[in-house]
Amino acid sequence: MEFGQFFQPMLLEEVEEPFNSSSFLFELKFDGIRAVMHVGPKTFKIFSRNGSELTILHPELKNIQKDFKQNVIFDGEIVLFYKGKPNFSKLQERMHTKDKKRIEYLSKELPVCFIAFDCLYENGKTLINKTLVERKKVLEKYQDTDYFMKVSYIENSGKKLFQNVKKMDFEGIVAKRKDSPYEINTRTENWLKIKNLKKEIFYIGGFIEKKENAVVSLLLGEYKNKKLHFVGKVTMGKKQPMYQKLKKEPIKKVSPFCDYENKECFYIKPHLQCEIWYLERTKNNHLRQPVFKK
Repeated sequence: MEFGQFFQPMLLEEVEEPFNSSSFLFELKFDGIRAVMHVGPKTFKIFSRNGSELTILHPELKNIQKDFKQNVIFDGEIVLFYKGKPNFSKLQERMHTKDKKRIEYLSKELPVCFIAFDCLYENGKTLINKTLVERKKVLEKYQDTDYFMKVSYIENSGKKLFQNVKKMDFEGIVAKRKDSPYEINTRTENWLKIKNLKKEIFYIGGFIEKKENAVVSLLLGEYKNKKLHFVGKVTMGKKQPMYQKLKKEPIKKVSPFCDYENKECFYIKPHLQCEIWYLERTKNNHLRQPVFKK
């Protein structure tokens, strides 16, 4: 790890159910963009988890730099709050804006903040081999501002935190083992995410399949005013029993959806149903982060 240079952050495994444990800390999971921030008196850089530099897209975050007299690296999330809640769709608008004047305008109208949940480097020394609890103590030294905030955490009671998250309709929670070091570019069960997913039944109106692939993409729909509206695609392994049902269905030439058509698709009569878990609906009513369950 070098200050000012990109490295891939530590990644999380996912579990379905919240739990209680004295070995873990539990935090809110914010619906934002994972980012690592390098900040010091002469340097200010923000990298995405894939290495894209995000600094120029969020000029308002440069205000953070004035409070730092030494070089520090934080792991965290860029979050845009709208009406008191993280809003990913408006954050995406910020991310896809390339025009400098538009970026400057949005930085004032829809400002973001950096929410730090880990401190990895301070004053020329790496902290990645210290335990999470030790790194949290270092993080606590830094004051919250309009553009920089530290994530809060609780001990033991993951289930209670998750219940509160469901009431607030936040994205989910994160469970982190107290004694865990920071493992660069590693997906580990020391850090776990539990998403607050919605569960619904949808109709299958078709699928996209490539013989060499072990998965198939299902075209999902829901009925409104007796018309089948497209809500998105979800991947499903070919070992699922649903795949055998699909292969027995007669292929239709015409799309059953009133608002979707794709030449690569195999359309079927929309009578088969499946259970899908997803995070939320987008502006055009498509499912975000859908997962096939059964």
